[in-house]
Amino acid sequence: MLFLGTLLAALDIALVAPALPALREAWGVDARAASWVFTAFVLANVGGLPLMAALADRLGRRAVYLADIALFAAGTAVVAGAPTWEVLLAGRVVQGLGASGIFPVAAAVVGDAYPPEQRGRMLGLLGAVFGVAFLIGPALGGILLAVASWRWLFAVPLALAAVVFWASARVVPESRAADPSPPDVAGIAVLTVGLTALVLGLSGLDAEAAGLGLGRATVWGPLVFAAVLVPVFVGIERRAVAPVLRPSLVARRAVRVACALAVGAGLAEATFVFLSAFGVAAYGLTPSQASYALLPLVGGVAVGAPVAGRLLDQVGVRPVVTVGAAALAAGMAGIAVADAFALHVAATVVVGVGLSGVLGASLSYILLGEAAPGERTVAQGIGTLFIAVGQLVGGAAIGAAAASAATPEAGYRLGFWGVAAVAALLVVLAQALPARSGAAR
Repeated sequence: MLFLGTLLAALDIALVAPALPALREAWGVDARAASWVFTAFVLANVGGLPLMAALADRLGRRAVYLADIALFAAGTAVVAGAPTWEVLLAGRVVQGLGASGIFPVAAAVVGDAYPPEQRGRMLGLLGAVFGVAFLIGPALGGILLAVASWRWLFAVPLALAAVVFWASARVVPESRAADPSPPDVAGIAVLTVGLTALVLGLSGLDAEAAGLGLGRATVWGPLVFAAVLVPVFVGIERRAVAPVLRPSLVARRAVRVACALAVGAGLAEATFVFLSAFGVAAYGLTPSQASYALLPLVGGVAVGAPVAGRLLDQVGVRPVVTVGAAALAAGMAGIAVADAFALHVAATVVVGVGLSGVLGASLSYILLGEAAPGERTVAQGIGTLFIAVGQLVGGAAIGAAAASAATPEAGYRLGFWGVAAVAALLVVLAQALPARSGAAR
């Protein structure tokens, strides 16, 4: 049931990508506004992550897991029946809050249930669920967009949510931290407000303006406000009983590297949401055809994730992440320059394989290796939090570039180049990881 629950949350990203062109057409919004379908979900996810992690340690992981599934299903129902654009975005917020605890709690249960030498394989299988979701999502999206409304893309997962909730209540074991602490409400609030300001500032960037439009108050104002909140957040975390970013964890070099890797992986994930719209703009595909065009990328993730998990146990985390980041950089650069659809498809396969070596099993392996048993849910929450930061930055920046460049195609390509550059930096950062994980804790 942990795998099915993760599939439920992962399907959201997989279905938003093919839905985006249809949503733009249905509601008459540009790429900048459409990006909020993704951004609203991720912002709520960020705010909910530390809260759900703390509640899981305190109230029990099974109870919070079930509550998150129910909340996600409620938000999905709101989105599917939304009468206005604003209601749709509100439903996305509820979905994001519900999804915030599903994967971190599932990964923490794996950490409780399996010895260190088997965690890599099990986390690899859990990570492969994201590949399965992206396999199902584009195929399902292509069919439904060809024969029905975009609303069915969100209505179909409701049946899966009901099955997952019913079965999880019976088979997921209960566990909790031995000495739980209260949630860091002040830290969560400041973090969410700061990230919202960051997204608002980035969403106002203009690819055609001098200095990307940083001289505009609507851009520099929110960005300055977000920067001012950084020391405020740091001060709160130093005094908090159970901070969102626990100093005992973040002080470890491997965890800091994992956080940087998570941001880069989140940036890459954000590009997935825009690939269907890019296919329509660059290659003249229909929304249904653009949905199917995501399948080769998905194949790379689905194959790469379990392989990466097994290699983690055999050769260690550093070589797996190094090769994965290099492939991710090469694949993103390929998407940015491809002038033929066949080359584009080949590049997306490389991206999928590369991301599977950076995201999912590798991050969880590092964080579980550095966390004490009572910190496992919080550690997974930290990793997912930084992935969300990357997703927010990527979604806002790419959406702004597509909406403000001379053509949407040119804007998307500019955004993909930026992600390729970040992935190249991840190759360097990966060298700071230990040759072998500290998963012997």
